[in-house]
Amino acid sequence: MTCFFSCKQEKPVLTEISGKQIAVSDTLIATDSIEAFVAPYRNRINEILDSTIAYAPKDITKNDGILNTTAGNLMADAVLELAGPIFKSRTGSSLDFVLLNHGGIRSIISAGNISARTAYEIMPFENTIVVVGLKGDAILDMVDYLIKAKRPHPLAGIQIILNKDDTINTIKIQGEDFDENKTYYVGTSNYLVNGGDRMDFFKKKLTFTETDYLIRNIMIDYFTKKDTIAPITDDRFIKLDY
Repeated sequence: MTCFFSCKQEKPVLTEISGKQIAVSDTLIATDSIEAFVAPYRNRINEILDSTIAYAPKDITKNDGILNTTAGNLMADAVLELAGPIFKSRTGSSLDFVLLNHGGIRSIISAGNISARTAYEIMPFENTIVVVGLKGDAILDMVDYLIKAKRPHPLAGIQIILNKDDTINTIKIQGEDFDENKTYYVGTSNYLVNGGDRMDFFKKKLTFTETDYLIRNIMIDYFTKKDTIAPITDDRFIKLDY
């Protein structure tokens, strides 16, 4: 019998899926045609990433201070300066201060030329800056977290001075005394707001604004803008010894 449109054909049925792991290593033989196709793009990317955009007169690290470091201060200052205008244009409000995480800084900046690749080494993650509104009680929870953490988490726009016994001596935000009844706008990473590093005080956020600005891109833009990068440790977060 001849089948045309009325006859049904049995569809093949998938009964098994198999696979194997292929390790990616230098033992794999390159395919010349693929290498030739990729080479111009790879060369152009490397040219852009390795072009000098700034200069560091000395090493910048996250381990050269007790409660604040040159690398942490650099990153937080860059976010405050460059993300602030974006937040202002979208909301009409000012960015009060910045809090990032010490562990998010993945590399030092060695003395010498700084390139875009440097920013990728410092911040290899796709984290963006978000701004949340926090009431005074959440800010006090944040300060308590920082005191207990005893790590130099990057800060900018806020000053925290502790007494010798780790009690709070002074909190100033944008140079003004802390007001527990005020709502402050805090720039941070989407990773931290979503529970990273157990910064649970962010759960008390009253507002949330996504800037869509990658921290890595902020660093590249900051390097390009500043030319010479020479952050210092200062009194933004310190503990008195008397």
